[in-house]
Amino acid sequence: MLKITIDNITTEVEEGTTILQAARKIGGKIVPPAMCYYSKLKGSGGKCRSCLVKVSRNSTVDSKPTSKLVASCSTPVQDGMIVQNITSPEVLEARKAIVEFLLINHPLDCPVCDQAGECDLQDLSFEHGLETTRYEEERREFNQIDIGENIKLHMNRCILCYRCVYVADQLTEKRVHGVLFRGDASEIGTYIGNVVDNDFSGNVIDVCPVGALTDKTFRFKSRVWFVNPMNVHRSCTKCSGKAAAWMFGDEIYRITGRKDKYGELEEFICNECRFDKKDKKDWVIEGPRKIDRHSVISQNHYEKIVKQSIIKPLEERTEPQE
Repeated sequence: MLKITIDNITTEVEEGTTILQAARKIGGKIVPPAMCYYSKLKGSGGKCRSCLVKVSRNSTVDSKPTSKLVASCSTPVQDGMIVQNITSPEVLEARKAIVEFLLINHPLDCPVCDQAGECDLQDLSFEHGLETTRYEEERREFNQIDIGENIKLHMNRCILCYRCVYVADQLTEKRVHGVLFRGDASEIGTYIGNVVDNDFSGNVIDVCPVGALTDKTFRFKSRVWFVNPMNVHRSCTKCSGKAAAWMFGDEIYRITGRKDKYGELEEFICNECRFDKKDKKDWVIEGPRKIDRHSVISQNHYEKIVKQSIIKPLEERTEPQE
């Protein structure tokens, strides 16, 4: 086991654990935000840079700090490592710049976006973003396209996190979409007009951290804070059949996978459960799901975020003199 200290909290983790995974083991506000990392998708992480942290000591053998901030989702823990996240002013300033960068081409679609209220970028911007923007250039613009019978692609909103590509690579037999071109011209698209039509293609909607991939069967039907998420299950031959039903009264507006406290799917579900089973009789309703109270999904407002002050190590604190 390796010892790591994050924001003055020490824990032990197994070898091969990343800083972000170690922070999630501790939990609370010291966990860095993540827009591209997804624990259930191999190879994810290292794209958005929103999880940057400061390593003030590499290990017990190497007491030097790293020269630059590192991505916590892809940096493995070393024994004796000391990491600063919310206790580092440098990290907090860098995170503001990262949010500003992610919003360079992102349109102000929150009033009409189906992802509003459960959008990771919306939450990240509220907690770490600047109140104004310095960007004056023209934004990239794309036409909306259907990349599947029930999937709408808004490339204007995409932050190129690659999650949907990893889902297609690891869950389906034949991937027909991916990242086209390079650099500032990169975009998500399908190969020569192909459509994403495999049994698990709908999971690209759930893993998307913004409103770039949306459910056409739910578009403009309701805001998420007006519907009640319920844990439901059914007998399914393709997946576990465990899902979340978003209901208004006795009507099911949409079906999604169940997500954990970090916004990641507990299990991937098939398209039959997601798109075809919208009748209450199709499901066994277990009860209401717990709602994360930090987002506007809770009663149409954000909780007031109290910025944590810098915490000094115990040995550096000065005791009051008598």
